[in-house]
Amino acid sequence: MTTLSPSAKIGLAMLATFVVVGIAGPWLAPYDPANGELADRFTHASWSHLIGTDSNGVDTLSQLLWGARSALEISVAVVAISATLGIAIGAIAGWFGGIVDEIAMRVVDILMAFPGILLNIAIVATVARPGLGLTIAALCANGWVSYARVARGQVLALRERDFVAAAVALGASNRRVIARHLVPNLVGPALVQITFGLGSVIIVEASLSFLGLGPQVSYTWGAMLEQGTSFLWKSGFRTYVLVPGLAITWVLLAANLAGDGLRDRLDPRQHGRV
Repeated sequence: MTTLSPSAKIGLAMLATFVVVGIAGPWLAPYDPANGELADRFTHASWSHLIGTDSNGVDTLSQLLWGARSALEISVAVVAISATLGIAIGAIAGWFGGIVDEIAMRVVDILMAFPGILLNIAIVATVARPGLGLTIAALCANGWVSYARVARGQVLALRERDFVAAAVALGASNRRVIARHLVPNLVGPALVQITFGLGSVIIVEASLSFLGLGPQVSYTWGAMLEQGTSFLWKSGFRTYVLVPGLAITWVLLAANLAGDGLRDRLDPRQHGRV
């Protein structure tokens, strides 16, 4: 079995950094991210405000750290719900086949054919001020389909294996075969999909917040980008645009590096494929 590549280790370390910052961010933040002093608006980097302030005088570093917490909460919740739902549907569809598989896969095909971001926007736009719960629900609405396709494909291959046939011959119920013999063998592919999915959720959530359709707080990374572009040509304010952009890039790069490394480790046949 191959060991993790250096790039994969770097990606996992970067993801770990994001998780730590997301957990500890509110305690590390020097100021309240929701309140600022108008007298301090557009302040340049200084000892009081290490990376300056925004148009309302709110400390940028505090917004960044609290934004990491928001991004972590949303990404972990969406990935956990989507993976659980997708693996369950994909495993059931692949095992039972027939009409069950046909219905499940046609739903998957419809959701994958429909532009995902438009579906997310349509859901969060149903209320004037979408909160954290609705944002998570909107991202889960089509987030489970990729997990379902992966799980179904794996189950179709696993159901022909000898250990599954032996379990059926011994009288194991469908529920026991799925729970004890199929799902444990889906952990590897699901883990790779989860890693890639983490970065995808971050970018979609940032897009919704940029459009004003995410959680209604000013310190999400997408909301910071939106404010940054509004004052892009303000003297000394370009750093404010770079900060959330670099944070999003950090997580996306980390997820891609870690996902590629885990895929090579868990399925060496994929190594070197484009």
